[in-house]
Amino acid sequence: RGPGNDDARSNKALPILLWWSGSLFPHFPGDTERIDCPRGSCLVTRSRRAARHRRTKALIFYGTDFRAYEAPLPRLPHQTWALFHEESPMNNYLLSHPPGIRLFNYTATFRRESDYPLTLQWLPGPGYLRGPALPLAEKDAWRRRGYGPVLYMQSHCDVPSDRDRYVRELMKYIQVDSYGKCLHNRELPSERLRDTSTATAEDPEFMAFIARYKFHLALENAICNDYMTEKLWRPMHLGAVPVYRGSPAVRDWMPNNFSIILIDDFDSPQELAKYLDFLDKNGDEYMKYLEYKNLGGIKNQFLLESLERREWGVNDMTLPNYLNGFECFICDRENTRIKAEQEHKKSRGKTPAPAPHVAHVQHMGCPMPTPGFGSIEDLSGEDSWKEMWLQDYWQSLDQGEALTAMIHHNESHQGRFWDYMHEIFLKRTRQH
Repeated sequence: RGPGNDDARSNKALPILLWWSGSLFPHFPGDTERIDCPRGSCLVTRSRRAARHRRTKALIFYGTDFRAYEAPLPRLPHQTWALFHEESPMNNYLLSHPPGIRLFNYTATFRRESDYPLTLQWLPGPGYLRGPALPLAEKDAWRRRGYGPVLYMQSHCDVPSDRDRYVRELMKYIQVDSYGKCLHNRELPSERLRDTSTATAEDPEFMAFIARYKFHLALENAICNDYMTEKLWRPMHLGAVPVYRGSPAVRDWMPNNFSIILIDDFDSPQELAKYLDFLDKNGDEYMKYLEYKNLGGIKNQFLLESLERREWGVNDMTLPNYLNGFECFICDRENTRIKAEQEHKKSRGKTPAPAPHVAHVQHMGCPMPTPGFGSIEDLSGEDSWKEMWLQDYWQSLDQGEALTAMIHHNESHQGRFWDYMHEIFLKRTRQH
């Protein structure tokens, strides 16, 4: 009998949850652990030997590792599939198409619409936003030493958001100091900071260096509602105003209406550069973007309530992490489903069987990648970004349709996946 619930069943009677991507998450010590959740208990395992067990009620997949051509087949009717995917949509565009996301019954994603939202996974709490900013006089002194008003720090180039293409154009109109591998034009000021083995992104010296800049180009690697990472929250914590492109719904989560500068509010990089230059030369106007750091400066009740309501913590040992939280979410729902099925069986059909819960496209639903600057028509046929990401996005749709068809046909041989893909390709070719 576990603490926190009245589940008196022995381990041998508990439903089993199988982490299909088990090696990625050693968040329990052995291969199998009992978890005691609010509504009941379960066994959680990463041993794939349990995949066909009659008590294995749910398979939990990590989105980045989920591959349609490796999915466990045949899909057993007594098992639900759960998706955990807090990472970028670029890691698996299969999940952004209806056939891909509908493979799953329950989801934990960055989207607020998912069953177990992970939207604020990079924000420890409101206190993180209230961290003090460097005085404006120190930032102006930094400028007089020849440093630009705008910082860019990226070493992951050629991503779906095509951010480098935009920044390259912006650089024509305002000084941007770029220290990463992407568009590199300036060296970090010390050998220690240049050594990635000693200076990580959370290193105090590194953070102090970022804080000297007035503006921080914060461009996510992919565009999707509610996909917001440390690229947004860290500069806000440090008081370097984010110049942001990422979640189209980012304003919903901002501490007030004057917190960040949205790239997409400007008709062109040139117009954005003019505005940044204006703020650089007008301290009072610039400081309006840091008023949320003052006492009572966080006005957004939706943000505050969302942080208060979530049951897991970020870097907080007093709260469960979101992995354990999602396990209990699935455990509770599977125990509820088992009871409902038992009631249905006992009543000889008078009590209806539980309806399956199926994820919908808003649980991920990320749009097709578009160029960071200009239009697709402007790009040459040999453009590497165009060849890579548009092909990946649309091929992912085909893969979702292929796996869905295999499940409907009760296929058990994964090797047939490419036959299904070929049939879909031929069908699309005939349609066009």
